[in-house]
Amino acid sequence: MLETLDAAAVRRWCGAGLAALRAHQHEIDELNVYPVPDGDTGTNLVLTLTSAHEAVEAYLTGAEPDTPADTALETTTAAAETGSAAGAANPATDARRGGGNSPLGRVMRRMARGALLGARGNSGVIVSQILRGMADTFATTVSARGADLARALRTASEAAYGAVARPVEGTVLSVVAAAAEGANRIKSDDLVTVARAAARSAAEALARTPQQLPVLARAGVVDAGGRGLVVLLDALVEALSDTELEVGAVAPAEKTSSPPAPALEYNGYEYEVQYLLEADTAAVEALKQTLDALGDSLVVVGTGEGEPPTWNVHVHVDDIGAAVEAGVVAGRPHRISVTRLGGRAHSHPEPAGAEDDSAQGVPEDSQPEEALRGAVVVAAGDGLTSLFAHEGAVVVGRNPSTAEMLAAIQATRARQVVLLPNDANTHAVAVSAAREAGTQGLRVSVVPTRSPVQALAALAVRDPGRHFDDDVIAMAEASGACRYGEVTTAAREALTVAGRCRPGDLLGLVDGEVHVIGAARTKGDAAAGTGEDGAGPGEDMAEVSRRLIDRMLGGGGELVTLVLGAAAPPTLESVLRAHIARAWPFVEVQCYAGGQPRYHLLVGVE
Repeated sequence: MLETLDAAAVRRWCGAGLAALRAHQHEIDELNVYPVPDGDTGTNLVLTLTSAHEAVEAYLTGAEPDTPADTALETTTAAAETGSAAGAANPATDARRGGGNSPLGRVMRRMARGALLGARGNSGVIVSQILRGMADTFATTVSARGADLARALRTASEAAYGAVARPVEGTVLSVVAAAAEGANRIKSDDLVTVARAAARSAAEALARTPQQLPVLARAGVVDAGGRGLVVLLDALVEALSDTELEVGAVAPAEKTSSPPAPALEYNGYEYEVQYLLEADTAAVEALKQTLDALGDSLVVVGTGEGEPPTWNVHVHVDDIGAAVEAGVVAGRPHRISVTRLGGRAHSHPEPAGAEDDSAQGVPEDSQPEEALRGAVVVAAGDGLTSLFAHEGAVVVGRNPSTAEMLAAIQATRARQVVLLPNDANTHAVAVSAAREAGTQGLRVSVVPTRSPVQALAALAVRDPGRHFDDDVIAMAEASGACRYGEVTTAAREALTVAGRCRPGDLLGLVDGEVHVIGAARTKGDAAAGTGEDGAGPGEDMAEVSRRLIDRMLGGGGELVTLVLGAAAPPTLESVLRAHIARAWPFVEVQCYAGGQPRYHLLVGVE
């Protein structure tokens, strides 16, 4: 067993962690409680750790030497504030500390940065932030013992919690907090003992997650992100030990007879307000208290760049003006975005003195247009790819990594870029890519599109003649004003607001929520070419699509955009056009062959 954690041990941990996640990938994917086959946590964690492993191997084999960016990697949380206490003089650890750039610190930074660049989905982003917190703690440590590992886990936990005003227990946050508590509780400097305590406490916390989140209890599963973290901590114990351990090997809970309830619930606040803020730490702490009193879902994350530092502010409120005014009091807010949580975006003018200049301080009207603006869109399918490329956007495939998003940003050859993620699970990756691009002198904003039809609406109002921030707000308003629907096939059984669905059922979703369910045909029905009502081939999909469109147009609308998927039957367009012309004669219809997988039909209503 190892007595100290050094660069070689980190390498073993990274490899063992990746292998363990691959072994448990399907199990973690199956912990999802949502029936739509997107954003599987196990798959996203494997892809995130694959990037981390490649970064570590490239560094240790000499393929990628040290760069200034590697040594400049900083945590983007309150870890800097706790560092003075954690790094106070300690005779027991001074001998193991280097001059600020130790081999252990460099390898941990490589692992953290690789995870950040390869992060996919919310789970991948969170794990990359945990690794960044640990990397910051080990920055000056030549070889770490148990007390150092305990301190690193505490920093990682504080970093995760520090970004969220009201953390939700029963998630990966609870699991990392328990790991840190278990590691620090035993007061040991033995490395393996501390690692085992952390893994054991994390596993116990994971088992408690169904008691903390009702949606997990009703589904009979534990939290997927937390399960992934337990697998990583078990891998750490294995990398430090001579034998494989079963510490923390929690099997997924058996499905209960009661299927899951919808995971997201409206919290009662009308608007989502987001902006970047330049302010010192003390002012931000006061801002957090003010915004916390105004609303909910408050997240304030430091980017680690600038003097004073720049912060990402996100909050749900009813009073837009008060939320923005609080930012003015704290410092200099810019890139202000306001979205109605019911689905319609609204712009709000920036306060006096808050308008931002370009990244290099050059007036926009003095720069060539082609050097100013670019757009990156996440999409899949030949038709959608061509459609967005025709609009002048660089297209990146579905479920991209941070590095892939960064490459697309650079491919625009623009200094100001808008990212359109088109998926709630890709939003966190887009935000990470935007922050990384900011360190390269680029200005990148994320318009929180959830569907390609919203991206089409946003690109339709893009105007290079406007100030960049105003253009971003206009695009956000247009995308938010576009309600989106989807027709897909259920990947698993679940209880939805429309009733119980089973694998193979056709689902019609409105703004991400299941509203229409079409029962799957049996093999006998398919062989006969008819459904229970005598419908012909492909008409089940047409019926679900018609019901979905009627549901959406029942709330109003003048323009319907249809994007046909790869599995859509050839007659679907004509059937839907005829239905809309008959039932909604004053509604205009646009239809495109998107060729996207998974989603047979995308619908936009404006």
